[in-house]
Amino acid sequence: MDDIVRQAIAKWPNVPNCYGWLGLDARGNWYMRDDKAQAAGPFASAGTAGSLAGKGSLLKHDKVIDFIQRNYESDASGQWFFQNGPQRVYVELEATPLIWRIDVAPGFAVTAHTGQPARVQRCIVDEYGRLYLDTDLGFGLVHTQDMACAADAVEQGLWVPDELPTHDLPVRFGYVRSPQLLQKK
Repeated sequence: MDDIVRQAIAKWPNVPNCYGWLGLDARGNWYMRDDKAQAAGPFASAGTAGSLAGKGSLLKHDKVIDFIQRNYESDASGQWFFQNGPQRVYVELEATPLIWRIDVAPGFAVTAHTGQPARVQRCIVDEYGRLYLDTDLGFGLVHTQDMACAADAVEQGLWVPDELPTHDLPVRFGYVRSPQLLQKK
């Protein structure tokens, strides 16, 4: 977390949390979800992408994206958020809290969409053939563009996938796909 963020938390400790305004898609892209996008529907629902209108606006500004990614983490209940100064902005997840990029053989280095390197601890495949990695940083989906590299790692026996259904993943790996929906319950 950035020092300026820590200072803001200390200065303003009781700022209310924000829900529904930020989303992370299955390719590691960030989306700003204004009132209109939120009214159009959920960011994602039941294992599938939400409506295009519900996704919101793709963030493209590199410095904003870098700031979000440096200050992105989870709370004790598995809800992922971006610490924006003193305010927690909880993130709607299309798939998982982390999206993995995989380097080519022989290294097969794994890097999160946030730019952090990770060590693979476990490999999962779901009923749709999507590949996930559980790492020292947390759980995430392998980026679609890196499936060939991931397949090479599996074929070489470096990663041995366990099969799990998609609907079991959030509970099993301790993450919440829609913190906003939890607030409404």
